[in-house]
Amino acid sequence: MKNAAFTFILITLMIDAIGIGIVFPIMPDLMSRVGASGTGEGAFWGGILMASYAGALFLFAPIIGSLSDAFGRKPVLISALSVLAIDYVIMAMADVYWVLLVGRILAGFAGATYTTATAYIADISSAKDRSARFGMIGAAFGIGFVLGPAIGGIAAQVHITAPFWIAAVLSALNVAFGLFVLPESLPKSKRRTFGRRDLNPFKTILDAFKIKGLWIPLMCLFVFEFANMVYPTLWAFFTRELFGWSTLLIGLSLAGYGVLLACVQGGVMPVFIKRFGEFRTLQLGLISALVGFIGFGLISTVTGLIIILLFAALSDMSPPMMTAMAANVVGEDQQGLVQGVIASLSSIAAFVAPLVATVVFEHFVDDTGMYLPGAPFLLAGGLMVVAIPLILRLKNHAQS
Repeated sequence: MKNAAFTFILITLMIDAIGIGIVFPIMPDLMSRVGASGTGEGAFWGGILMASYAGALFLFAPIIGSLSDAFGRKPVLISALSVLAIDYVIMAMADVYWVLLVGRILAGFAGATYTTATAYIADISSAKDRSARFGMIGAAFGIGFVLGPAIGGIAAQVHITAPFWIAAVLSALNVAFGLFVLPESLPKSKRRTFGRRDLNPFKTILDAFKIKGLWIPLMCLFVFEFANMVYPTLWAFFTRELFGWSTLLIGLSLAGYGVLLACVQGGVMPVFIKRFGEFRTLQLGLISALVGFIGFGLISTVTGLIIILLFAALSDMSPPMMTAMAANVVGEDQQGLVQGVIASLSSIAAFVAPLVATVVFEHFVDDTGMYLPGAPFLLAGGLMVVAIPLILRLKNHAQS
């Protein structure tokens, strides 16, 4: 039953990635459908849509993480998945912008899918195994990113809303699967009381930062996620602007990235951790991130894009290890809180970063002056450079 439960968690995260990735190739056409035409304008309103999701996730992720610490992982996880299935139906039926906006806010509320799933994995994993287990999360996301953009790009040829209906069916089937195979991972003896202070996301985040040693991996994750948001925010608009790619080509490029991501986190990362240790592997991931940001900022050919994409995939070794470092600081009764805070900080990054990235992109594409579509990637690289002194302090958090 434990293997079936772990399989369910990985399938849940894969479907999460499918649902996220399925939207990326159709975003320009989706924005045109609701009245936001033009590359710059579409990118801007698409950024608002992503920011609304992140804002809702910020408010609810710590609360839902704490709820899972108090009442168990299974009921919270199943409830979140059910809301997510409903959200895809709303998105499929939306033909005006405000309905899309409501749908994304509802999806942000259901962001506990990831938060509670990672807490579940932390429950059933030892400290030394968590990096590799969280790497499997990345592999599941990678497979989802193979399927998601490919499904989105292909299904959109039938109708622009077809990808949402597919995601809704997959989510509903997964709810049914989880009801039968998922045991509770947090015994009642290890649960903590849910109080009024847990309803305040700001208070929950502050409490987490007061836990000795926790603030360093949390801040590093925040900076990385902020910088990395440039990819999901702008990839479709960036490749269409630079190379004139169709929805299908955008979807296939994202699927190719998903293959690389699955290979890196499911295959390369465990080997690197065993050979070099967590901190050296983390360093390799962060160096790759910097190369990726600078490379995408300056490329002008498809060949260059393919080469730099390899470094972007290697950079995704970083979040699982930083997440494991954060999880290892606290006990079992606080795993939901920590994963909720991580999701909340990521949502802050996901709220602010699309607004910044799309404004910069629009300026360097539509406004008069220097034409530089890759400017947001260069800005992301600059953030990583600024964070280097803090990242170096993670060495004390790594497992040998």
